[in-house]
Amino acid sequence: MTEHDNSSRPGRWRSGAESKQRILQVARELFHEHGYGSTTVRAIATAAGVDPAMVFYFFGTKQGLFGAVTDMAGDVPQALEALFAGDLGTLGERIVRTLVENLDRSDHLPLVTLTRSAPTDPRSEALLREFIDREITGRLAALLGTPDARLRAGMVDVQILGLAVARYIARIEPIASASVDELVAAFGPLVQHCLTGRATPS
Repeated sequence: MTEHDNSSRPGRWRSGAESKQRILQVARELFHEHGYGSTTVRAIATAAGVDPAMVFYFFGTKQGLFGAVTDMAGDVPQALEALFAGDLGTLGERIVRTLVENLDRSDHLPLVTLTRSAPTDPRSEALLREFIDREITGRLAALLGTPDARLRAGMVDVQILGLAVARYIARIEPIASASVDELVAAFGPLVQHCLTGRATPS
């Protein structure tokens, strides 16, 4: 009896792990398409072919599942490291290129999902603000080291969020279909001006 139980555990574990990954994949797609508020646990469970109880078993709550879907502790921060390693004079172009190249890839949708959900969901808003402040605003301000560094970094945030919304959410043309190089050429100088351009007289 014991041997039978032990031998069956790997199969059950694999089945559970596969179900968890399927739930995450479906949730990622639905949250991205509909936002946090309009996506229900029941809809996710149905699309994933599991009972809603399994979703709660793995993730505790809908918020817990959303947090797992929008976890950006992996590749995106690694990509951001390259931004701060080069010359300050070309930082604007690197910011735009890194943003667009990563968001153009399907495995980097969390930032888009958060941006889409933020207007109607306080948790999404908080996660988005926390990510931007930690990974972009704070680091840019520290790099610039000027009295108006936080303002300049905030102006960069406006540029990149506006670009993200126009390209991936509102799909405004010609921004939505422009190439990476075209967007870098158009928005890189704007972001660079926010960083190093002449300050507005107070």
